[in-house]
Amino acid sequence: MNGNRFGRLFQVTTYGESHGPGMGVVVSGCPAGLELDEETIQRELDRRKPGQSMITTSRGEPDEVTINSGVQDGYTTGTPIGMTIQNKDAESGKYEPFVTAPRPSHGDFTYSAKFGTRNWGGGGRSSARETVNWVAAGAIAKEVLEHEGVQVKAHVNQIGDVEAPEVSFEEMLEHTEDNDVRCAHPETAEEMQELIEDYQERGDSIGGSIYFEIRGVPRGLGAPRFDSVEARLGQAMMSVPASTAFEFGRGRDARTIPGKEHNDDWEFGDDGDPVPVENDHGGLQGGITTGEPIYGEVTLHAPTSIPKKQQTVDWETGEQKEIQVVGRHDPVLPPRGVPVVEAMLNVTMLDFMLLGGRVNPDRLDGQPGEYDTDYHPSSPRNE
Repeated sequence: MNGNRFGRLFQVTTYGESHGPGMGVVVSGCPAGLELDEETIQRELDRRKPGQSMITTSRGEPDEVTINSGVQDGYTTGTPIGMTIQNKDAESGKYEPFVTAPRPSHGDFTYSAKFGTRNWGGGGRSSARETVNWVAAGAIAKEVLEHEGVQVKAHVNQIGDVEAPEVSFEEMLEHTEDNDVRCAHPETAEEMQELIEDYQERGDSIGGSIYFEIRGVPRGLGAPRFDSVEARLGQAMMSVPASTAFEFGRGRDARTIPGKEHNDDWEFGDDGDPVPVENDHGGLQGGITTGEPIYGEVTLHAPTSIPKKQQTVDWETGEQKEIQVVGRHDPVLPPRGVPVVEAMLNVTMLDFMLLGGRVNPDRLDGQPGEYDTDYHPSSPRNE
């Protein structure tokens, strides 16, 4: 099975299954000299871990990380960083009815069709549990980027038909973690919470979206065509379990906007270089960063594991059958998806920074750099 590695210079290789002994990730390409400990990684893992609120799965995983290599006396050595997270609360027995009867909209049948076998406990490798590895790797990337003055932040901007108004980057930094939904607009967060609880009581689930911004990115990162920043961000975001759409800048609204309105005029910035006036392209033109904030949105569909009765077939007996998925599952994904999206954005942007020679190892042992929180592009979705 391929497809377990992401990145060019900052490479993330993951392993583990949902109900196996544990999860693991190897991070290669982290510069030497970065101050790093397990507590730094754990802070990010605690944001993703299950059981943190009433609108997440009740699976009791502490998600405690162990750093096994690549760190000496509290600093990275430049060699691969190996990390493991043990699975403590797996209940594989509940998945035995689905060994030959695939759950609707899961990877059960497709994995079996491709490989001739699969780890069926909790979905095995196809489970979103695997993203715990991504968040661990993203925590490292985040530390490096902050020393370069680059910061990523996201929040839940829509659940079902409840959509938050536009919020500033500063508001996302200040309020995203204030509520269980991880929506930076408190009043909308309450509406979202009520909607999620309603679906939860009905034994159903609901989808939503996550808005993100990346600040402090230097101009000139990326390359045309297949190595464009948006192409690589798209790969990262569409790898997130349950993702159905990735947008940047005006996104899908661009289909209704004439060229004269969509085009970004140029003006001279404070440094005398050209800068786009409106940044409607989301910090990217020709696949390369303009130096303006990168912003966009990721859509996640409703969780597929729901307690409502559904129809499937048993490919071993040839029977049509009714099944009911019994277990501990999230009724909505964006709240726990925020740290996952942030992690993959951090990993992707650090890879581009390293490819562009924009990481200075001498800065890693100093204070984090400054990033701009004043500029906020208009959000066409909320106009």
